Formats: sequence, C-alpha cells, structure tokens
Amino acid sequence: MKTLKEYIKEAERKGVAIGHFNISNLEGFHAIVSASRELGLAVVVGVSEGEEDAVGIYQAVALVSSARKEGLPVFLNADHHYSFERVKACVDAGFDAVIIDGAKLPHEENLALTKKCADYVKSVNPEIIIEAEIGFIGSGSQIIEKIPDGVSEETMTRPEEAKEFVEKTGIDLLAPSVGNVHGMVRGGNPRLDIARIKEVRRVSGVPLVLHGGSGIADEDFVAGIKAGISMVHINTELRVAYTNALQKALAENPNETTPYKYSKPAMEAMKQVVVNRLKLFNGM
Repeated sequence: MKTLKEYIKEAERKGVAIGHFNISNLEGFHAIVSASRELGLAVVVGVSEGEEDAVGIYQAVALVSSARKEGLPVFLNADHHYSFERVKACVDAGFDAVIIDGAKLPHEENLALTKKCADYVKSVNPEIIIEAEIGFIGSGSQIIEKIPDGVSEETMTRPEEAKEFVEKTGIDLLAPSVGNVHGMVRGGNPRLDIARIKEVRRVSGVPLVLHGGSGIADEDFVAGIKAGISMVHINTELRVAYTNALQKALAENPNETTPYKYSKPAMEAMKQVVVNRLKLFNGM
C-alpha cells in the first residue's frame, strides 16, 4: 500500500484533495471507513488531544491498523497537538502523521517547538508526516455565532513567512490562515483568499492543508484545491450530523436501550457527510 506522503503527492498531481475527518467514538470511525470503502478513496482519521484522550492513543492506532488489514487506504493523524511530549507519544505509538500547533505562540517559539518536533519525527521514521500551522484561524469545533475575534487579513499567513517557516523547521505540510476558521459560523463562514493560497503554496514549496473546512462554500473548496490545497479537515459538520441524528433517533424511540440500534442513524448521517465531502474534494 502507498504511504500517506505518496497519496498526497498523487492528490497534488491530480488536482484533488484528501479528506481528513476527526473521530471521538467508534461510530465516527466506522462512518469514515465505510465511506472510504464505498468510494475507493484514501482518507485520514484525525484525533485532537481531547479526542485522543477519549478514544485512546493505542486504540486509535489499532482501529486504523484494522482498516488497513482490509486493504483500505486509511491513515491516522494526531490533529492539533500542542507540546513536544504529546507529539512524541503519537509518533512512538505509530501514527502516520502529527500536527504540532504552536500558532498561538510568539513566532520564534513556534519555530523552535516545530523544529524540535520535526527533528524527532524524522529521526524515528521519515515517512511520518509532520505538519504545522501559522496564522490565526481560531479554535474549537462547534457552531459559533460570529467570526472569531482576531481573524482578519492582518492575521492571515504571509507567503514570505510561510517560506521562512518551512525552511527553518523542515515540516512536510503547512496549514495556513487563508480566510478559514475553526467551527461553523451561523451566519456563514468567510470566503477563502484563493490568491493567497496559490502564492503560499508556490513560495512555501510544500503541500497545504485547509483546517476549519466545515461550513466553507463548495465553490471555495474547488477553487482552493485547484490553487494548492491537498488536504481538507472536516470535524464540526460530522459532530452536528451525529448530534442531530442521535437526538432524532432517541426522540422517536424513547424506550430503546441498545446503543448500536439508536446510534446507527447517527453513524449513517456522519457517513453521508464524509461521502459528500470526498466526492467534492475529488471532483466526483
């Protein structure tokens, strides 16, 4: 089976993007894997620090390993980890990719932390992907009332800053701020700066990852991928689909006590989100 790095190179060559979807329970995992199986596409399963604590670090590795035993191109990413110790634990456990998020730190501290993580990753296994983030896109995965304070053109990633960051840290992927925000804005997410995406990709020299994909307009996804986005993160959309379907199932079956029965509609709702997004990202 090809490595995640090879799938990313292939995505760039084809002008498509790999879908990255977070999980915090078994239903989410099965939803993502089922969509991958149905469409024959590679997917990345992500766990943030909180999600990792809920699922279990070694359990997450075992789940993804079980999918690969079926021949499915499913990979595991440590999404938004904030310390060297947490990144190291995931590398040592067998993750395929890790994200060190020092975006809230002063620039030099972010550089130093990211380089420390990148050096460790490459010393253990050069095939493990190390990603970092610069610029501000907010945090969290929920429905929000307005665009977070601090998200503006001034806090977006500058191409020359991206180039310096990549050169000094040795990261494989870069998550820039290009008009994207974490969570879904109730009144509508901001539009992506497509020209900035194209220039950051050109200058930085590494594939780009779009975080905060939930709620972005379809046409912006298509244009962003064409401009240089090779992976897209979706989380809030999955959480909303799961919660809405689960609440409906419980309301319609108040006497049901078997979790796998009342959670099945929630799993199917998440799968449909994954299928729809993967089709869009791959021009299907």
